[in-house]
Amino acid sequence: MKFMPADRPQTEEGYQYHIACKPGDVSRYVLLPGDPDRVPKISALWDEAKEIAYHREYRTHTGRYKGVPISVVSTGIGAPSTAIAIEELAAIGADTFIRVGSTGAIQPGMEIGDLIIAKAAVRLEGTSKQYIRVEYPASADYEVTLALIEAAESLGMRYHVGITASTDSFYVGQARPGLKGYFPSMARDLIDDLRQANVTNFEMEAATIYTLASIYGLRAGCVCAVFANRITNEFGTKGEREAAIVANEAVKILHEWDEEKERKGKRYWFPGLKRL
Repeated sequence: MKFMPADRPQTEEGYQYHIACKPGDVSRYVLLPGDPDRVPKISALWDEAKEIAYHREYRTHTGRYKGVPISVVSTGIGAPSTAIAIEELAAIGADTFIRVGSTGAIQPGMEIGDLIIAKAAVRLEGTSKQYIRVEYPASADYEVTLALIEAAESLGMRYHVGITASTDSFYVGQARPGLKGYFPSMARDLIDDLRQANVTNFEMEAATIYTLASIYGLRAGCVCAVFANRITNEFGTKGEREAAIVANEAVKILHEWDEEKERKGKRYWFPGLKRL
């Protein structure tokens, strides 16, 4: 397979070098888990699903959820591989992204298995800094965030809305001791500093997704299940399915809003749109 040019490797048909997909392979609405094993778990909730590609950490399924075209693509762990996924998915027609992942909560009242919807992200990773200066905000799209909230409410899920901190390190970068107890001073006060600033949780991808989406005029949001409670030092793998259900339902809601905007000739969705 011939990929050209070197600065944007793809085939003549638009087949993307890393994700191994081409135009028409994915929906405009794409869910983004990190773990490739989460892809079939998410697509199992759909009406129909087909595996399109599985190359490196990028596993892609496309199908329909309650009649709405939808895709899910794993990004692997962390910001660099996630940025590649956003670049290549956007190049073949995707414009709405929802990260579906796991997270560590750092505020009181958040239990293992709860969901956190991130309205913005602290850019503690390095990838977004290679795109734009550090003062640029990493903020979620308001329509995607509202759709996630409406989905969680309608499904009766326990959820919180807050600001996440995206890091490049699961261990020291999230104030966990490294090997042999390595724990530099810059990590020791990190959780306290973020808690005082009303940051709710740690994860590793949202800031990059939000930054690139804003730069490129795309939409992005994030819902994560709380696996770690950093206050009580508890850890448990609960809430993964619930996060997937909320993300799928949010896509259905967004599709309905997008159709309503088109019918009314509006660019933005707002609560009173249906009354016009």
